[in-house]
Amino acid sequence: MNIKKDILIGLLLGLISNAAGMYIYVAIFTNYDLFNAIQMAYDEYFLGGLIAIGAGANFIPFFVFLKKDKIYRARGVLIFTVLMAIVILLLKIGLI
Repeated sequence: MNIKKDILIGLLLGLISNAAGMYIYVAIFTNYDLFNAIQMAYDEYFLGGLIAIGAGANFIPFFVFLKKDKIYRARGVLIFTVLMAIVILLLKIGLI
C-alpha cells in the first residue's frame, strides 16, 4: 500500500480517536455537549487540558497498528498526537 495513504489514514484515525476521547470525557464529567464544552474550555483556559485528555485515546489505535505491523499508520497517529502537543503548547503560551 502507498506510504502517504497509510500516514493519512493514521492522521485521520488520530483525529477521530482524539475527538472521541474528548467526547467521552465531556459526556461523563459534564452536562454540556461537546461544542459548548470546547467553547467553555477555551474561555476558561482549559482547552489544552481537554485536548490532552482526548489525546490519551490515541494510544488505542497506535498500539493496534503496531501490533498489526501497520507502522506507517501508527506513524500517522503519532504525528497527529505531536501536532496536538504543539497546539497545546501554543494555547498555554497564549498564541492561540
